[in-house]
Amino acid sequence: MLLYSPLSVSYNGKTCILFRARKLAIRYRNHSLVDLTERTFSPDAPVDTKGSFCSKDKAILNLRFGDVEDLRGLSIRLQMSNTFYESAGQNWFTLDNVYIHYNWTYEATFNATDVYAPSTNSYHCQHVSSLQKYDTLLVPSANTDHAAHWHITFTDFQIQAFNVHSSKFVAASDCATFFTPAILMGLITSLILLLVLAYALHMVVHLKHIDRYEEHKTTVYFPRSTEAETHYRYRMKNIKKVIATFYLTILTLYLVISRKKKSQNCEIKI
Repeated sequence: MLLYSPLSVSYNGKTCILFRARKLAIRYRNHSLVDLTERTFSPDAPVDTKGSFCSKDKAILNLRFGDVEDLRGLSIRLQMSNTFYESAGQNWFTLDNVYIHYNWTYEATFNATDVYAPSTNSYHCQHVSSLQKYDTLLVPSANTDHAAHWHITFTDFQIQAFNVHSSKFVAASDCATFFTPAILMGLITSLILLLVLAYALHMVVHLKHIDRYEEHKTTVYFPRSTEAETHYRYRMKNIKKVIATFYLTILTLYLVISRKKKSQNCEIKI
């Protein structure tokens, strides 16, 4: 799918909001899915951003689409805030609510307070959606609200509403959780190998204890049989393999985590 340039919104002659999504789609009840991507980001898009607003601590992105299929007067509004937190020592941006206005008089309200980032960064997430399969970052404000009848999904979502100094996004704070399924599986595997390693070390200590006990038990020397010696060497070889595998897994997990952190902190270039 074509990735459009960011939508740039100006207020009082100054660019103050940058917004981009690979796909923007909405659905009302059991009606067909409405794709608003081209209407929003295409150079010839009819979207109207009149009503958008920017200040030091508040920002509103208003997308007015007009009549779209069976929906009259459709618009989507993103309301954001910029708050200083003493514990963090910096300002944080929060997407407070997402509103869908339709048929001129109806409004659906979604809470989106789990969408946040340092104000010096833009915010990026693969999916910002009301659907459960995408972690439901957009939550209907109440069961009685019209939002319960709507589904809205932003795919490859990125926004910056504060500290905008050019037409390009600054480094993005990504919503991806640190404990991804791959990392969790790596941690579980490491735990299992750690238990195996502990058992192997226990067996080594146990063998040494037996040898020491036999030495003190009698001064008569009984040569160790070839079969026993072979069995002993086989066990020690397996123990060494377990230890080597454990350290290799730890190294691999460390590389995966390091790469994940690096990818989350890198700038997403448009």
